[in-house]
Amino acid sequence: MQNTTLFRFMALLMIILVLFACKEDDPVDLTNPSNLLVEFNFVNGDNQTIIIQASADNAVEYQLRIGSNPAPVASNTDGNFEYTFLLPGNYKIDVRAYGSSGKYLREEIAVNIVDDEPVSIEQGYTTPMEHDGYELVWNDEFDGNSLNANNWVFEIGDGCPNLCGWGNNELQFYRSENAWVSDGVLTIEARNQSWANRNFTSARIKTQGKQSFQYGRIDIRALLPKGQGIWPALWMLGNNIQQVSWPACGEIDIMELVGGGAGRDNRVHGTLHWDNNGHAYTGAGYTLPAGTFADEYHVFTIIWDELSIKWLVNDAQFHEIDITPSHMTEFHHKFFFIFNIAVGGIWPGNPDDTTIFPQQMKVDYVRVFQPD
Repeated sequence: MQNTTLFRFMALLMIILVLFACKEDDPVDLTNPSNLLVEFNFVNGDNQTIIIQASADNAVEYQLRIGSNPAPVASNTDGNFEYTFLLPGNYKIDVRAYGSSGKYLREEIAVNIVDDEPVSIEQGYTTPMEHDGYELVWNDEFDGNSLNANNWVFEIGDGCPNLCGWGNNELQFYRSENAWVSDGVLTIEARNQSWANRNFTSARIKTQGKQSFQYGRIDIRALLPKGQGIWPALWMLGNNIQQVSWPACGEIDIMELVGGGAGRDNRVHGTLHWDNNGHAYTGAGYTLPAGTFADEYHVFTIIWDELSIKWLVNDAQFHEIDITPSHMTEFHHKFFFIFNIAVGGIWPGNPDDTTIFPQQMKVDYVRVFQPD
């Protein structure tokens, strides 16, 4: 009796093992699509025309749907689409990849189409290539059609695993595809786009390991984005961040804007962060007398020497900090630049239904002058 029971148990175990082996060896169903990837971009200089590139394994057809329309507006076999919206508004883009089985994978993208006239690079304040008592030691005018690799590198990701949300509960994933150079301007674009488990994408570039400076006058001419949860910044970190970490490396925020309507889209901030037996910071804000920083270009400036750092907007000084105290030694060594748009975070809060995407920061030039 015991032998019969043992035999039945062993037979059952053998059947289970055979079933598992068969399951592991089952061939992949090549009639079904898999691994769908979708990328989209607005045509440079055109906020109404999008280009979509979709790819999937085993796909035999791709379809593009707009809004709630059940019928596709376009279909093809290569996954490349271009579509122009005729009216402004909020739209959902539905991209599908079909296999020969008739099954499909899909990805939805939310976009906001606006009818604003683009701001010309000629609109707004500008500063000269020369300042009395200074010489120009480095600049980037963003000529050509790509970032200068001698000056800039991209920072990619969401800060994870070491600094998820970049330490501020930010919502974006930084990608190189969200920044480009054309017509003498650097554009950084924040999008309502799902990527790598994040609901927004943007770009962040830096000169770390390429260009760094101690003291001088720095002019940055830029057109800023706007809207709830939009957080553009032109800032600097100390070269020794990898050795001493933040905030002991020091941080100089030349310009930050915390978007969100009246009282926010027209106000920028200049701030210092350092380590004084813990995180210390101080700063001040500047409010435009009329309009917002998205209406035209402005020049954001710091004048930095061994005694102080001064902040200016369009050559009008609005703040000064004494950096001679012994607990502020961070600001007496070299710093590198960072340009980015964050989305959401502790300070601005998250985007809401009033936030229009995409949002762009355009930089005309960055110039560094030092005493001659």
